[in-house]
Formats: sequence, structure tokens, C-alpha cells
Amino acid sequence: MRRLLLSILVLMALAAGLLVAGNFGWGPLVITREDEQKLILRLSQARRVTQPGLSLRWPLIETVQVYDRRWLYLNTEAQAMQTKEGEQLKIDNYAIWRIDDAVLFRRSFPGGMPVAEERLDRAVRDDVREVIGRHTLTEILRDKRDEIVEQIRARTRETVAPFGIGIADVRINRTELPEETMGAVYARMKTERERLAKKNRAEGEEQARRIRAEAERDARVTVANAERDAMILRGKGDAEAARIYAEAYGQDQEFYVFLRSLEAYRKTIDARTTLVLSPKAEFFRFLESGSPDRAAAAPPVSAPPP
Repeated sequence: MRRLLLSILVLMALAAGLLVAGNFGWGPLVITREDEQKLILRLSQARRVTQPGLSLRWPLIETVQVYDRRWLYLNTEAQAMQTKEGEQLKIDNYAIWRIDDAVLFRRSFPGGMPVAEERLDRAVRDDVREVIGRHTLTEILRDKRDEIVEQIRARTRETVAPFGIGIADVRINRTELPEETMGAVYARMKTERERLAKKNRAEGEEQARRIRAEAERDARVTVANAERDAMILRGKGDAEAARIYAEAYGQDQEFYVFLRSLEAYRKTIDARTTLVLSPKAEFFRFLESGSPDRAAAAPPVSAPPP
């Protein structure tokens, strides 16, 4: 019984030792966590990649190299890049990446993670510079920002895929103008705004001239129509007055002649008027007393023109 218990204890101790050794990469057991992947090397040649859990290996013959399975973050420093218009921009970016194929990764970067990150940083920076050089400043900052980022992401994925690297995302952090070119850009922007202002003012003045010309034309047409209507109305009024005069004259010619004579006296004779005429003159026939026959015998005064 004691031997059995002792054997069990020895086996348990041996198992625990194997587990501990496997956790540190020793012994025949290889323990792989969820956030890592382990590459089994035989005589420095990659053989296989372990999955999370327990795996076996040949001690002393096979060695283990550990790689991260998680998504990693790589940030780059700001670099000067030139746009399609020749503008200089300072752009920094970052990449989210991971090791998709540990065998390809070790074959491509035997120096390990520092060499891989340097190569990835250079690839991302080259792709960003290539895409930025095909677009204008306005497209980069506003019009095609998302499209440009997608182009950079696709190019970077294609570039680093042969190295066993997968890309989740590539983004531009900041886009700034260098201090030495900022003044020139502002001056050009000011010139462009002034050009647009002059263009708008010229178009406004042209519209104002057209509106004034149309208003003056409409005013002349309105005045001409009003004068035409006024002349028509005056002509009708004069015709109506002539008709009334004619009717009045036809009803009582003697009274009409008398009335017209009085109007003639009032218009021609005042306190300063001196007339040298014969008393028998026809003009004074209504001033004589007691001679109605003469007044009646006098020729009638013609009706005034309408």
C-alpha cells in the first residue's frame, strides 16, 4: 500500500515537473497559452506550430520559439511627404498587425521582432508616401480621406503578406504642414479667396446692371403706355366737350354769343387797357343800351374749337 502511494506521489511529482518544464520550454511537453503560438524547431529548422494546449516535442533535439498571437500596435514617427500638388506634409501613422504564419515570419526575420517591426514600419511608410503622392491636399484632408486610408491598408496587406504578417488596420494619425511651408500655403489660400471674392463681385455687378436695365426698360414701357392712355382719354374728353359746346350753342345761339362776348371782354379789358375803336364797332355791340335788334342782327360768333 505504501509502495502504491509512493508510486502515485512520484508520478504526480513527475507530472508536475513535466508541466513546469513544459511551461518554460523544457522537457517533452510544450504548453501553449491562448495569447501565444510556439514554433517547434529541429536543428534550427521550423517544423510545426503548436496550438493552445499541450503538445509534445523531442527534448534536446527540438527547441521552442515563442511568438505572440495577439494583435500588435506599431506607431511610426512623423515623416515629411509630398502631395500631388507638391505640398509638403508631416504625416505619422500606426498599424495594427499580428503574426499569421510563424514559419514564414521566422524565415523572413531570423533576427526576431525588432527586425520585423523595422521592416513593417518601412513598408507602411513607403505605402503611405506612395498613396499620398497621388492625391491633392484637399483630397487628403477632406474629400477622399477614407478612400486614401483604404488604399494604404490594401497596399500594406499585399506588401507584408509574404512575410507571414497580417494587417488589421493602417491609419493616419496627424496631417500637418511644416512650419516653413505654412506661410506660403496661407498666402495662396488668401489669394484664392480674393480671386473668388472678385469673381463674385463682378458677377453681382453684372446682375445689378442687367436688373437696372430691365427695370428702366419696364419703366419706359409703362410711361409710354400711360401717356398713350392719357392722350386717348384727353381726346375723348375734348370730343365730349366739343359735343357739349355744340349742343349748348344749338339750343340758344344768342345767349351763347352773349356769354362768349363777356368772356372776351373779361380777358381783353382790364384797368390798364386802352382801346381806340369806333363806338359802332362790332366788338361793343352788347355794351350799347337799348339796341337788342342790332345785337340780334349781328353775325354770330363762331364756336370755339374743341
